[in-house]
Amino acid sequence: MSDAIVRIEGLRKAYANGVEALKGVDLDIRKGEILALLGPNGAGKTTLINIVCGIVTATGGQVLVDGKNWLQDFRSARTRIGLVPQELTTDAFESVWATVSFSRGLFGKPRDDAKVEEILKRLTLWDKRKSEMRELSGGMKRRVMIAKALAHEPDILFLDEPTAGVDVELRRDMWELVRKLRADGTTIILTTHYIEEAEEMADRVGVIRKGELVALGDKKGLMAQLGQRTLKITLDDPISEVPSGLSEWGVALEDEGHTLCYRFDSHAEQTGIPQLMRRLDELHLGWKDLATHQSSLEDIFVSLVHEERAA
Repeated sequence: MSDAIVRIEGLRKAYANGVEALKGVDLDIRKGEILALLGPNGAGKTTLINIVCGIVTATGGQVLVDGKNWLQDFRSARTRIGLVPQELTTDAFESVWATVSFSRGLFGKPRDDAKVEEILKRLTLWDKRKSEMRELSGGMKRRVMIAKALAHEPDILFLDEPTAGVDVELRRDMWELVRKLRADGTTIILTTHYIEEAEEMADRVGVIRKGELVALGDKKGLMAQLGQRTLKITLDDPISEVPSGLSEWGVALEDEGHTLCYRFDSHAEQTGIPQLMRRLDELHLGWKDLATHQSSLEDIFVSLVHEERAA
């Protein structure tokens, strides 16, 4: 057994109408890491989380929590796991304190006012403890959902689109909170549409497409594996088409003919850049600026989703 706290093996989910939401996903989640799962709507991210959290029944495969099958040892596994769902579902007339305390009791944890107080203070909710849920802003409700998920002291936390619909300032507060949770030893798995969230927060990133895990790696490794560098050459004078003498480099024309773009693998022994620059001189194509750009996770994500649409 590796250092995986959660091991997902061959997980499948097919619905009666024939739709396959998950197609044999294999994934090890390491203890103490932040793993971000990226993917478009309908890719299977929420289905995956809901199966691991016991809300949806898998068609095939298994999940192991610390080496134990999560169905055969369900009560233990469920106690280990907390979930912050995408939807904000709470009793509108309950107080924040009651909402969080009740969630603790659901998992058979004894009453512990000091623990609830600690969680509420950590989430900047202490001043709102007597407020009814209906009185809170969307961002505050999101914090209460996290408090509910933490009430039974899980060491594995799933966050399904945790910052959806919150403003930028609150999103950064959430990121800070997630970092603190990880520092406390909590393993965190989050789904997100925000590429910056994955780049900012995650130790590793997985990309789910059409129910399959199509990419997985640490941020730097994933970008090295799938990313490219782009050399942009700003010309002295615009041209209407790429000269045939540059065809072997596969350069593209951008910015209304002012810029030549050459994509290359920065890890390759021969990037082809010196030869390209010599050829520009031979063709008497003057240039005034050079700039390189490293593909970001967003570029990689867009290219993977584009492949999906083209398939």
